[in-house]
Amino acid sequence: MPFINALGYNVFDPTEVVPEFICDIGTKKGEKIDYAIMRDGKPIILFECKHVGSDLNINHASQLFRYFHVTEARIAILTNGIHYKLFTDLEQPNKMDERPFMEFDLFNFQENDVSEIKKLNKLDFKMEDMLFAAYNLKYMRAFKKYFEEQFNQPSADFIHFISKQIYDGTLTPKLKEQFSVLVHRSFHQFLNDKITMRLRSAMLDTTSSVLSQEIPAAPVSEAVPTAPLPETSDKEIETTVEETEGFMIVRAILRKSVAVSRVVMRDVQSYCGILLDDNNRKPICRLHFNGSKKFVTVFDVEGGERVDITSLDNLYELASRIRTAVQRYETKGQEVPVS
Repeated sequence: MPFINALGYNVFDPTEVVPEFICDIGTKKGEKIDYAIMRDGKPIILFECKHVGSDLNINHASQLFRYFHVTEARIAILTNGIHYKLFTDLEQPNKMDERPFMEFDLFNFQENDVSEIKKLNKLDFKMEDMLFAAYNLKYMRAFKKYFEEQFNQPSADFIHFISKQIYDGTLTPKLKEQFSVLVHRSFHQFLNDKITMRLRSAMLDTTSSVLSQEIPAAPVSEAVPTAPLPETSDKEIETTVEETEGFMIVRAILRKSVAVSRVVMRDVQSYCGILLDDNNRKPICRLHFNGSKKFVTVFDVEGGERVDITSLDNLYELASRIRTAVQRYETKGQEVPVS
């Protein structure tokens, strides 16, 4: 009922939402479906409800199959209150498809899922538009499932098709075996490269925006002489994407502790420093990503402490220590001598 109400239908108006809607099927009289949404006195959407936690397999849709055939409704929904399966009659007119054109889970959904569900909304609902969307969703869902299967374990047919696009010779059993491994690796590498490029572009755009912001000066009470950073020419310093991502992770960790504009990155040749108030006597941590072994120096203790890491994800494991480093300066005004 809350789901139906969220779509804009009044669950307490019996002319709009009918519980236990009666569907006469042949000689069977008084057959009922759990809910029917009405328009102009005719059902447009049917709901069959099961208890929470029940498995929504095709057997549970048997009543929907029968009711769909004898009503004018073109949309049928099978649900356990959390998971929703949406059906229509794309394969044969007036006969409900066995496979849903869409599934929606209240606890696990994408933004585009919400956009599609909104098409059931009372104010926006148009049967023609809904059926067109159902057609696209059903086949896009099938294509995505196929892509996922081939990504995880390419089939022989898929490998043969791909191989013939790039190899003109005869595909011997030995070549097929070799190409099977190469296609699988190439598929994964291609997607990883695409993701990396997207992340790099997003991070660089974000960093440009961050660095263009004016950094507020530290309060007068905190203004103390700062030790100079190691002298180095600009040409010797190259802030890597990984260092930028690390800086943004530290900012994200500290966003509830201090204003993120106070967390500043200063890159030098040997490490990338992250400071509070752009004051190098208030180091939060240093990212040492240029060597063969990556490590972070965290200044939650006097002089800082080295922590070896294997990936940027390890920074999240240091979240409490990174916050402690900032708290040292905030609570006591303490500054760390820079070595």
